[in-house]
Amino acid sequence: MTIESTIADGIARVVINNPPLNILTRDVMAALRAELEKLESEQSLRVLVLAGEGKHFSAGADVGEHLPPDFEQMIPEFLDTVAAIDAFPVPVIAAVQGRCLGGGFELVVGADLIVVTESAKLGQPEIMLGVIPPAACALLPDLCSRGMAAEIVYTGDPISAQQAVDAGLAWKVVPDDQLDSEVQDAAGRIARHSAAALRSAKRSLRVTTDVSHRAAMAAIGKIYIDELMATEDAIEGLNSFLEKRQPTWKHA
Repeated sequence: MTIESTIADGIARVVINNPPLNILTRDVMAALRAELEKLESEQSLRVLVLAGEGKHFSAGADVGEHLPPDFEQMIPEFLDTVAAIDAFPVPVIAAVQGRCLGGGFELVVGADLIVVTESAKLGQPEIMLGVIPPAACALLPDLCSRGMAAEIVYTGDPISAQQAVDAGLAWKVVPDDQLDSEVQDAAGRIARHSAAALRSAKRSLRVTTDVSHRAAMAAIGKIYIDELMATEDAIEGLNSFLEKRQPTWKHA
């Protein structure tokens, strides 16, 4: 199973389990969307914890699926997956350890609270492959300063756990061996409240962003599919990653 789910005391724990790096293939994303859709109907659910099995949360989406012809289906499916997390009706806590890169980082920025371990590294390396992180481009400007969002997207360099907290992206940093206990404690503090009240609180906190996030992701997805993937550099960057070599940019 690539997605594992349990519910106890009003807390759902959804775990991405695709070792060793929890790569987000189209099949993994479809399974995640299906699980989220099923959990939405649990009226007594108060909190969703999103986690990754093993040493790393996720190293991102499957690069091979970014190439033609798969990207035309993959990009909308990926954005739908992030949107499902972003719009989930109860509070979402992302538990992040190890590498949280590319599509993995985009998943967690859709959460309400992000808890990171001290050794975690978060980033959007897509620009190094000649492409962009579409969901991050839509969501990051609402979560941190314009400058930090630009640094993350333009440089492709990862940031540390503490930098993520300082930027307002993550909620708190915890020791590596205390991630599960800290997240469970935070989830419990939320789950003691009414599910109905929490759903109203979630909708209220997102009144100003729900519509804009969906519109932004749709617009950026169109830029990705219609403009970016028509460039030579996008294909070169993706192929160079798969072929384990440095890309040769034509800047076109």
